[in-house]
Amino acid sequence: MNRSKSRLSFFAFTVTVAFFYAPLLVLVFFSFNSSRTMAWSGFSLRWYAELLFHSRDLWHALGNSVIIALSSAITATALGTLGAIGIYWYNFRFKRYISIASFLPLILPEIIMGVSLLILFAAIGLPLSLLTIFIAHVTFNLPFVVLIVSSRLDEFDYSVVEAAYDLGAREWDALVKVVLPISMPGIVAAFLIAVTLSLEDFVITFFVAGPGSTTLPLQIYSMIRFGVSPVINALSVMLLAASVTLAFLGRGAYRYLYQR
Repeated sequence: MNRSKSRLSFFAFTVTVAFFYAPLLVLVFFSFNSSRTMAWSGFSLRWYAELLFHSRDLWHALGNSVIIALSSAITATALGTLGAIGIYWYNFRFKRYISIASFLPLILPEIIMGVSLLILFAAIGLPLSLLTIFIAHVTFNLPFVVLIVSSRLDEFDYSVVEAAYDLGAREWDALVKVVLPISMPGIVAAFLIAVTLSLEDFVITFFVAGPGSTTLPLQIYSMIRFGVSPVINALSVMLLAASVTLAFLGRGAYRYLYQR
């Protein structure tokens, strides 16, 4: 009986892994296809060369995405971390309701957020540009940061802070030297999630982007309306390789800093 359950579990695991990774393998495979069609016609680096030397619009859009992702993630992580610590650390009126309200954007459809932000920018007369994309990305990243950092703080032993106070530490010293270092794994995780969400966002960015502020998802969408270009396959493989590399480097850095 146990052996049959083990086989069933292994089969379910194999199917799940295949479901997730088979499309990526197909993407990598056809990025080296010399033909524009899905029919294999020989190994070639033609599309990587075209991507590197003849795809200025794609690189410009990627640059915009990276700038927005890093800046919005840093801002959202700073604000969200302070917000999570404030909600956790202090007791104040309506604390419970504010805590619940901070998570509401997580369940709102992206199209509602996109339309509401567009209406807001139009109402205050702010032209659509990279700035409006930045503000929008900070807005939808904040709840994720608060949630992740709060989950880390839930495991926090407050007696450590009290011990710091007993040793003469002020509130600022306890925050900088005790709370933030212990919360750092959650803060780093929140930052990485914010970068990922910003890089891949399409719906909200579609509503708040203006002329000359195209991000990579918008650029890819405009290209695939006329058919899937193999250049997109090559770009996707390069982004996949960069993501895997960063994941391994981040894992290695975490093990070096916190598991020595």
